[in-house]
Amino acid sequence: MAAPALGRRGRGAAGLWGGLRRAPPSAPPLSPLRRRAHEQPRRARGAGGLLAALCERGLFQEVFPAQSAEEQLPGLLEPGRPPLTAYCGFDPTADSLHVGHLLPVMALLHFQRAGHNVVAVVGGATARLGDPSGRQRAREPPPPAERVRAQARALRAGLGRLFENHRELFGAGGGGRLGRAELLDNARWLGRQPLLGFLGGAGGRLRMGALLSRQSCQARLRSPEGMSLAEFLYPALQAYDFLHLHRHHGCRIQLGGADQMGNIMSGYELVTRMTGTDVFGITVPLITSTTGDKLGKTAGNAVWLNRDKTSPFELYQFFVRQQDNIVEKYLKLFTFLPLEEIDHIMEMHAKEPEKWGPQKRLAAEVTKLVHGREGLESAKRCTKALYHSSLEALEAMCDQELQELFRQAPSAELMLEPGMNILDLCRKANAIPDGPSGYQKIADGGVSVNGIRVTNPETVLVLGQHILKNGVSLLRIGKKNYYIIKWLQL
Repeated sequence: MAAPALGRRGRGAAGLWGGLRRAPPSAPPLSPLRRRAHEQPRRARGAGGLLAALCERGLFQEVFPAQSAEEQLPGLLEPGRPPLTAYCGFDPTADSLHVGHLLPVMALLHFQRAGHNVVAVVGGATARLGDPSGRQRAREPPPPAERVRAQARALRAGLGRLFENHRELFGAGGGGRLGRAELLDNARWLGRQPLLGFLGGAGGRLRMGALLSRQSCQARLRSPEGMSLAEFLYPALQAYDFLHLHRHHGCRIQLGGADQMGNIMSGYELVTRMTGTDVFGITVPLITSTTGDKLGKTAGNAVWLNRDKTSPFELYQFFVRQQDNIVEKYLKLFTFLPLEEIDHIMEMHAKEPEKWGPQKRLAAEVTKLVHGREGLESAKRCTKALYHSSLEALEAMCDQELQELFRQAPSAELMLEPGMNILDLCRKANAIPDGPSGYQKIADGGVSVNGIRVTNPETVLVLGQHILKNGVSLLRIGKKNYYIIKWLQL
């Protein structure tokens, strides 16, 4: 899989708002406050509050509305003030989150670590329409309602694991307390909203001109297949989410990916017109592959967060493989490590690049957040077994880890017979052809058992060497063909 890169980015950690770009882009010059912050050393600016710290990490990209957010948000988010509530939505277009969802989740967790309340909303209702944002053509027809409900339940469970792993293993930043976290499904309120009631209420406050002017809408209207009414109404329903969450949960901030700014602006317009309260939207960067494609299910390059789709080992390796030119940014985005510690990690990396220190730390932090402490240990065991031929790690692996590590590897259950040798093992596992060619394959060094090359086909199998204590043998033919052997009645 191609290594990902950040999508559209701001201009770095400059000023109170760091790399934030304003929306709309025709922004006024820097205010005196932002200019003073811009002129301070980076470490001095790190004390400028939650927003400044997250801007410095590169986690925030755009803010809306720019002027009132700059004037009000820093004060509203100051320590000691009553907590605010921020939310982010996740449509269940699959039964698992993927790496592309991690940055919005990280933004929620940073708010929670600062003592603010957060709401993760699964779009059990909006998923049945399909978000047109950032898409050149319509989505596939929505799945049946029951499947959407099942996927919504799975997404809620995945989000719950992330929040629980964070609470248990990372806690609050700076010795404070974690804010409250809630998991909701917008089918609870949108599914009960009568069509005429919605159109006569919220629909009467949203302006057609604003909806039609959105970039996502314009692009689709100009496309050969046009835009369906369902897709056109999607921003209105997401806007209603913001209104409902503001009224019932006190939400004043909506978080989303960079491609969600149009939907966020619709939510802002609806909430302010119907309540008169100032609310705000903040976007995070998109994670893209090196070819520029957004990581996700549709692009076919998703790295899933559910173990049954992407194992802890595979997730760990995805981040271990990141190149030097991106790993520092990812440490800031995907971990809670202090910036000073990240600086130290990169300084050590400059002295000893062969150790891949930043990549290993990044992979460990993300895997621990997604799969917990046990998941990280599983990833490390698999790494040692596969890449370091560690018999100890291989012996400690359970059946699930073996299946995850060698997803495409055939498996066989065999009975150990007296005098059984390497040639017998390979033939019973259908790993080599019958006849002289199979015999010669072993003699030429093309076969290894548990990471140890065997060149004598007549070598008798030995417990503890060829058969591990957990009753497993890992047979490799050539460089990449693995076979998992499970021994019965040892």
